[in-house]
Amino acid sequence: MRFTFTEKKIPVSADVRAYAEKKLGKLDRLFKSEADASVTFSMERGRFIVEATIRAGGMIYRVTETTGDMYASIDSAAASIERQIRKNKTRLAKRLRDGAFEREITVPAVPEEDEEGEFEVVRTKRFSIKPMTVDEAILQMNLLDHEFFVFKNQDEEDKFAVVYKRKSGGYGLIESD
Repeated sequence: MRFTFTEKKIPVSADVRAYAEKKLGKLDRLFKSEADASVTFSMERGRFIVEATIRAGGMIYRVTETTGDMYASIDSAAASIERQIRKNKTRLAKRLRDGAFEREITVPAVPEEDEEGEFEVVRTKRFSIKPMTVDEAILQMNLLDHEFFVFKNQDEEDKFAVVYKRKSGGYGLIESD
């Protein structure tokens, strides 16, 4: 597993990095190909935050854990991401097609409105959109812990579509003509 470490508002010792690499490195056995792990360490209001993102086989697994101790945050993040991977590996094997997740996925930016009523684009992301089913898109959205996900619906001749979480529960689907 390849690791990338980021520090926000807090210096992190080499021991903490080695501990995170050891704990998250154990998850490498769950993937067929080499995975990339991105770990961000930060501190907010006296609490230590660890954000771990693992990209493997086209899937993205992300967790954020906050505790009073950096080592406990790392332990909790490793346990949470392992639980998430194991839960979804079973689901993927039962419900989705073979090779469904051999692609790159990132999330599009949402423009924000400033005080003058004009839109300011503060971040731009480019990504390739591969065809997938609605179930695959919902699963990927849940793995990323996002509110919506843009994809090409392979069941509808690769038309662009968006799945989203409804406030009243369940999911919604927006399709293009």
